[in-house]
Amino acid sequence: MTRERARRADAEANDRALLQAAREVLAIDGAHASVARIAERAGVGIGSLYRRYRTKQELFQHLCATALDQWLRAAEEGLAHEDPWEGLAHYVRSAVAMGPGSLAPIAGTIEITPEMADKNRRSDEAAAALVERAHAAGVLRPDVTVVDLHLLIEQLGRSPLLEQLGSQGRTDLLEAARTARDRITRIALDGLRAPAPAPLPGRPPGQELLSARWDPPPA
Repeated sequence: MTRERARRADAEANDRALLQAAREVLAIDGAHASVARIAERAGVGIGSLYRRYRTKQELFQHLCATALDQWLRAAEEGLAHEDPWEGLAHYVRSAVAMGPGSLAPIAGTIEITPEMADKNRRSDEAAAALVERAHAAGVLRPDVTVVDLHLLIEQLGRSPLLEQLGSQGRTDLLEAARTARDRITRIALDGLRAPAPAPLPGRPPGQELLSARWDPPPA
């Protein structure tokens, strides 16, 4: 490996570590997460972080864009499944494992870039196609909307138990906690299947319930 390729490989590894650390610190500290704490958790110097990202907002914007890429890929993989239910279940399991709930604290605190908006639109369209296909096949209860699905994923993706064990350094229990979350996810998936034992309460939530919180707060 040439010196230049080695430097690129090191930079990519540092970037992956920074993004993972940002997710973990956000899950614990919320929007007040400091770049110093993120760099420390990633095992890189603060100077390395600022060479890659000029501001904390730029770091969080890239984190969101990367997450949207992952969600779009999970939805496309789900659509590639021949079985509509298995495709939907794949999307839910994959999205839960990504931990989207950890990004919720930065909603409304960063500027939405055109790249983020485009990736979000494509991701939403793919997820809606999964839900529409599952409805058409009669395998998803008819009163479940794509917003319901994303709210469920957010709730399951942010695991207080995993966050607590991570902050305590209890690596000996993390695998058991992940297995416990997988079991809860399976229970939730069973609750999405048609036929439904009883209708869901209230009116279906609108898309604004998810999107409005990303708007900047009023001056």
